[in-house]
Amino acid sequence: MGITDNHELEAQKKSKKQKRKLEQNEPEVVVVEAKKEKKKKKNDKRGDGFVVDCVEGGEIVDGSAEVGEKKKKKKKDRKENKREKEEEFLGNGSGGIGKKEKKKHKEEREGRGLKNGLAPDEAKREVVSGSCEKPDGNNRNGAIVDGDEKRSHGDVVVSGKDVKEIKYTALNSFAESGLPKEVLECCQGFEKPSPIQSHSWPFLLNNRDFIGIAATGSGKTLAFGVPAIMHILQKRKNKTSKRLNPLCLVLSPTRELAQQISDVLCAAGKPCGLQSVCVYGGTSKGPQISALKSGVDIVIGTPGRLKDLIEMGVCVLKEVSFVVSTVLDEADRMLDMGFEPEVRSILSQTCSTRQMVMFSATWPLPVHQLAQEFMDPNPVKVVVGSEDLAANHDVLQIVEVLEDRARDERLVSLLEKYHKSQKNRVLVFVLYKMEAARVENMLQKKGWNVVSIHGDKAQHARTKALSLFKEGSCPLMIATDVAARGLDIPDVEVVINYSFPLTTEDYVHRIGRTGRAGKKGVAHTFFMKENKGLAGELVNVLREAGQIVPTALTNFGTHVKKKESKLYGAHFREIAADAPKAKKITFDSDNED
Repeated sequence: MGITDNHELEAQKKSKKQKRKLEQNEPEVVVVEAKKEKKKKKNDKRGDGFVVDCVEGGEIVDGSAEVGEKKKKKKKDRKENKREKEEEFLGNGSGGIGKKEKKKHKEEREGRGLKNGLAPDEAKREVVSGSCEKPDGNNRNGAIVDGDEKRSHGDVVVSGKDVKEIKYTALNSFAESGLPKEVLECCQGFEKPSPIQSHSWPFLLNNRDFIGIAATGSGKTLAFGVPAIMHILQKRKNKTSKRLNPLCLVLSPTRELAQQISDVLCAAGKPCGLQSVCVYGGTSKGPQISALKSGVDIVIGTPGRLKDLIEMGVCVLKEVSFVVSTVLDEADRMLDMGFEPEVRSILSQTCSTRQMVMFSATWPLPVHQLAQEFMDPNPVKVVVGSEDLAANHDVLQIVEVLEDRARDERLVSLLEKYHKSQKNRVLVFVLYKMEAARVENMLQKKGWNVVSIHGDKAQHARTKALSLFKEGSCPLMIATDVAARGLDIPDVEVVINYSFPLTTEDYVHRIGRTGRAGKKGVAHTFFMKENKGLAGELVNVLREAGQIVPTALTNFGTHVKKKESKLYGAHFREIAADAPKAKKITFDSDNED
């Protein structure tokens, strides 16, 4: 009996528990069923409205497109509201822009877009993407880029602040410059200014900081020489002094180039009564010191000797207000040769209100950085041709792939072809000093009248060899890259690259010794398998100039190797010259009183 009662009690307890459990679960079931019912109604509604295709007036109308548009619009509205709230929040915080400012900026940018010749829809699209904030340099109608203007004349591109003003119009003749007759006396042998001269003079004569990029042999010496003479004449006006400190400084990386610039500026300044001095190493300091003490207007020199004379107190540059820094094709070469510390030291000795002028055939990053440091924030930049590496198109380039041991025999056969009369000037480039001496001796033994110029020769021997070659007494010369850049040797008909240089830039400068001042020239180059790393760059130079690319050269591959950092090798990220500078942030110390 007791056992039966116990079983009944347990059964009752179980049934009560199950009942309670069902009561607890019932609301969840009701909620789930309610949700399912709601979803079903929503789907029915969509089906009744526009998801199901319906017929109107005999045409099938698909309502799904309308749904998509509405969804996109709602999504866009939500995003805009969210963005406006974020901007409003930032506007109330530190330095952000608020809702009103945002609207104002949007209207301004839209207006600028319309101003730049864009259609209203295009202007709005550009405002949305933010691209109207800083118009690209290639925008139509010469759009302003970071406050700079651009103008182009054929192959010449001029950029900088206010370059479109009438006073900066390029010159079509020497008479348009309005310069005195004695100043223009040095230009008598030319019909009209060269492109770099006609575009640079208006800016330089108006005391603008200037960057000129033009091919070798394009008249860059007089491009800065004539404005330098005018600058000195204006400064010296109504001033009489026994001892004159220089007002113009020209920096050069090599002795030969310094001497060449000195010859041009001495001849140009003579009718105006200006005195110049050329200072460089390898010769006695005595005559240079005497000239500086007697008073000069223009100093042309190499950084090493200039620094020595400054430290001696003989060369005083405090009045120098016209500086031609790293001139001609040499801006990049000066930095490569390790002259950067000397250049900085010399420039720090000049007048703080100086006019800075830079000329180069190429425009690499280190030169750009140097220009940014020492020039006005808004210099004028004139590019004749291309900023990229490009050879003179007046030079016929012939590239021959051959073995090392075949070069001597091939050189002799080329001389018999190009230098048969032994009267025309032929310049043979080699890579090393020992190689120059060996090739010179080899040709002399074969009966050729030849001289050489390289670093192992004394300065007087180098000067004598160069003068013999210029005069035509010995029209065949062997040279290292000391003669590759900047030197203006008239009427060099043929350049032979016996050894390919270490860089393609040096190749461009080497062949630039011929085809100068509008004349035609020939450059014949020996290329060996040891040079295959530069094959891709050479192919690009040949194609850019419209020259024949030999199949044997392309067999080495056309890959262009990435430029390596001198400090970090190939594994580095190149920072653009116009990249924003790092901002130094200082924090107040917690321990300060």
